[in-house]
Amino acid sequence: MEVRFTNKKIKKQCEDPRRAQKDYGLRMGVLLTQRVGELIAATSLLDIKYILSARLHELEGTRANEYSVDLVHPYRLAFTPITEGDVKVNELQSIHIVRIEEVTDYHGKQKRR
Repeated sequence: MEVRFTNKKIKKQCEDPRRAQKDYGLRMGVLLTQRVGELIAATSLLDIKYILSARLHELEGTRANEYSVDLVHPYRLAFTPITEGDVKVNELQSIHIVRIEEVTDYHGKQKRR
């Protein structure tokens, strides 16, 4: 799958394990780069659904049309599917591009960028 990033900072955090660990700590840094690797290795978003520990889920409310996967509780990796044509965001097998938005605790309203 093609993975894009909302800004240079999150790109660096997601692609450089040392940077991820520096910014988020060892456990979450390792898991962040692992999740990004899983997204890159997937052929579509449907593949991520079958990684049970990732717990892929579609978001609601002001974050409708976004998805997230689990990191270290309560943090999540939030991303937006980039769809082409008439593809709907819930057609996981048709989503081949995502844009990573942020690492966040959207339940507690605390953001870590």
